[in-house]
Amino acid sequence: MPSRVGVILFPGSNCEQDAVEAVRMLGGEAELLWHGDATVAGVDAVIVPGGFAHGDYLRPGAIARFSPVMAAVQRFADEGGPVVGICNGFQVLTEAGLLPGALQKNRGLKFLCATTTLRVETTSSVLTSELAVGDQLRIPINHFEGNYTCDPETLSVLKADDRVVFRYVDNPNGSIDDIAGICSSGRNVVGLMPHPERAISPLLGSDDGVGCCGRCCARDGGLTGRRRHETRGRLGARSFSLRREMPAALSTEAGTPWPARRRTRCPCDPSRP
Repeated sequence: MPSRVGVILFPGSNCEQDAVEAVRMLGGEAELLWHGDATVAGVDAVIVPGGFAHGDYLRPGAIARFSPVMAAVQRFADEGGPVVGICNGFQVLTEAGLLPGALQKNRGLKFLCATTTLRVETTSSVLTSELAVGDQLRIPINHFEGNYTCDPETLSVLKADDRVVFRYVDNPNGSIDDIAGICSSGRNVVGLMPHPERAISPLLGSDDGVGCCGRCCARDGGLTGRRRHETRGRLGARSFSLRREMPAALSTEAGTPWPARRRTRCPCDPSRP
């Protein structure tokens, strides 16, 4: 059975449809979760997507952390449910206390929109259990406040506990210790600034995000959701390759066009798709 993946929608989110598209193209079932509802609706995994939740007022994620859905996300994470925060979602998770540290303005005070190279630092997380330490992934970034920071004690804990999930090969934003993504002590909550959901097809410039995103929507259930908690942290019941299972429509060699998206008609002009 495909995994049901909930993608949280805040006022100001602008990457939720990217996450939904990625989940569906990789075989999962995606549904939007409104920030004002105090439930995750029984999903198997949660994605907190990128954007500018609540306009990034005060600071990114500072208001979103108080949305009713975040209490449900906290409970879900406490029970072992996989939670992934991407870009603004990472910022929300740090503000909510699900992950340590904070994200500050980029070195040089410039908005960055580019493809970066990440190095996988651990396979013991819900995003990287199908990858290998040392793998290098081409994943885009799109942020102004993506400079990860924490105090020396927190950094020591992250390194000692193998909780640095990704590092930048060429640090673009000044993040401490080149950190691009980290995980919780339970290893089921991951936050990263780069956008793996935007790297799921060669048509997008890279399909290196497949190995990450696919863990949230594995067709065999992939130990997502509460099943991971029940297995006391074992991150893979059986090995499978998401790259081998990619739909043919994602392959440039297949010669097929970009798959038709699920669309609704424009409410302003019914004649437009």
